[in-house]
Order: sequence, then C-alpha cells, then structure tokens
Amino acid sequence: MQLRYSFRLYPDPGRQRALAKAFGCARVVFNDAVRAREEARAAKQPFPKAAELSKRLITEAKQTVERSWLGEVSAVVLQQSLRDAETAYRNFFASLKGDRKGPKMGAPHFKSRKDKRQSIRFTANARWSITDSGRLNLPKVGPVKVKWSRTLPATPSSVTVIKDAAGRFFASFVIDTDPAADARRMPDTDRTIGIDLGLTHFAVLSDGTKIDSPRFLRRAEKKLKKAQRELSRKQKGSKNRETARLKVARAHAKVTDARHEFHHQLSTRLISENQGIAVEDLSVAGLARTKLAKSVHDAGWSSFINMLQYKAERYGRTLVKIGRFEPTSQTCSTCGVKDGPKPLDVREWTCAACGTVHDRDHNAAINVKTAAGLAVSACGAPVRPGAIPAQREETGSHGFPTPSRAA
Repeated sequence: MQLRYSFRLYPDPGRQRALAKAFGCARVVFNDAVRAREEARAAKQPFPKAAELSKRLITEAKQTVERSWLGEVSAVVLQQSLRDAETAYRNFFASLKGDRKGPKMGAPHFKSRKDKRQSIRFTANARWSITDSGRLNLPKVGPVKVKWSRTLPATPSSVTVIKDAAGRFFASFVIDTDPAADARRMPDTDRTIGIDLGLTHFAVLSDGTKIDSPRFLRRAEKKLKKAQRELSRKQKGSKNRETARLKVARAHAKVTDARHEFHHQLSTRLISENQGIAVEDLSVAGLARTKLAKSVHDAGWSSFINMLQYKAERYGRTLVKIGRFEPTSQTCSTCGVKDGPKPLDVREWTCAACGTVHDRDHNAAINVKTAAGLAVSACGAPVRPGAIPAQREETGSHGFPTPSRAA
C-alpha cells in the first residue's frame, strides 16, 4: 500500500527562487503539452505520443533561444510534468466513457503563473537525497531545511515539493508500507463500533460516546471576515493586496490544518480500539445544497471517512458502509419497529411499540452497527469480512507513536 508523508519545508530566499524557477518551467512544459494536443485536435490529426512530446517540448526546446532556460532545472521535473498532462487526458477520456467513477471531469486546461498552488515532483532518477543533517537535497535547488515531525517508515520512492496558497512549502514523500510491520503496531481487539455522524455532535458511537463538533470554521469566522474585508479594499495588482491575500489564505489554512488534525487523531483512535467499524454512506454533495451547507463543509465528513477507509486497509481492520437510505433514525434499536420519520429538532423519542426512550443519535449509531452486520461480533463471532480499497491520502504528521524523529 502506498501512502504520502508530508513535512514542512523552510527554504531560504535563494532556494525559494530556485523552486520558483522549477515551478515555472514545469508549468510551461505542461501548457506546451496541452497546446500540442489541442492543435492536433483542431487539425483533426492523431494526438502526439509521449515520446514525441518529450523530444519536441524538452530536448529540442532546450536548444532554442526561447526555451533555453528549461535547462536550468532538473530534467526529471519536466518529464514528470509531461506525465501529469498525459494522466489528465487519460482521466478525462475515461470520465467521458464512464470508466471513471465520480463526477464528470473536464478537459485539461492551461496552468497560470498566478495559480496559488504549485508543485513539482522528483523521482528516484533525479537523485535527490536526505543529508546526514536532515536536509532535503534537491537537484539544481540545493539542500532545504525540513521540519521532521515523525520518522519515515521506509525509503521514499519519490518526493513532491508543494507551495500552497498561504506561501508555505511542503515535501510529500511516497512510501510503500509494510503490511506485516503495520499489523504489529496495532493492538489486538475484537470490539466493533457503529458511528452516526452529525452536526451538533461530530460523531456519536454505538457505545454511547459522544464526540463534540469542534466547528473550526464557525469559530474563525470573525477573523476571516475581517481579513476578507481588508482584502476587498486593496487595489488589484498592488503589493498590499498580495499581503492581504496571504493573510486570508493563512487564516483558511489554519482552519484546514486544525480540522485535519482532529480527523487524524479521531480516526486513528477508532481504528486502534476497534476491529470493525460501521459508518453511513452520507450524500455530502446533496447536504451541501441545503441551508446546512456551511456546517456540513465545516464538519468534513468525507475527509474523515476517507481517513477511516485507508487506515482500516492499512492496519487490517474492517470498515463497512451502509446505504444512505437505511432508516437508522426511524427504527427502534430495541424491538426493531420502524417508528417513522422525525424532524431534526426531535433529539429524543419514545418507541410506540416497546416504550423505550431513545436518544436519536445513539439509537442511529446502534442501528448503523446492526445494519452493517457487526452487532453479533460482541458475542465472540467473527467480524464481517470485506476488503476496502486503499486510498492514497496525505497522511501528514499524525499516527501511532514512533521512535526518535530522525530522518
């Protein structure tokens, strides 16, 4: 299983200029590849092959006066930019044919130097390395200071250098994990749990545990409004506007980082304590079109479920998703009688059949666990089997305790 480990970079001004040059060259090669494809389509000719594009847009372009500066950056960065263009077109055509799941994808478009997120990728062929002092040595860039928040479990196969909208630099390493080593890190348990996700409480577990919703965006709204108001008053194209834009981006990044930290810690704890986990397959896109849209996005249910999914696959746990139309809030978890729909303001209700008083969310969590087929495991029966596809996620600097934080 492949995962990504992300670490903060602190390049000095000279390294920042070298990275900016690499970002720009990769962007130009990507745009040239898209332009070559569009010109071939307009002329009703076959799309040029990757080898032909590599020769024309990189090897021959370096010999011209207009593109001679392409030789100032690593050739691997340029080749990877061409591969990104090929992947974008491949995904676009797969989406048109219906072979790719999810919403329809648009055709690749040109990248702009004003894009707030930029990235370049170095594979093993680029001969990048981690120095003895813990710095990341990149070809034609030099050593860059890294904030190592945890130990890399294996030798990375590639590294992606990212600059986000807030002006921060990150190094994202691709790691091939060892399933046997991951299994040894997990405690043995036969517990199972059902999770009901909500807004008042982020999650209510079938054992009665209630986890409050941090509401990171709501708590930062006052500061965000002030920063956005200051940005709107600045003249476009001015240095003051760029300073105000960075202030807004950093405020949003702080909210995003806090939410990811919360999701990582909670998902890791649930995976560590339970062998089987059941969740409801919520329609987040549909809920985001209601008056609860801001609160739904603030909760970040999709991100949390994705973390549960890839961590369950990594550590040999079982994650079961039940259908979103399962009447978990309408069914009595004691006698199984369906009591009918209830408005959202009804947080407690009494079953008309057996007279049991239910907490709405706790009852739903129990029904989620029952519908997933995990309820019987409390008596010693095996947990319902089923493989969950692994997700390639940014793992950040979260997880189980590790030894010394050396590179």
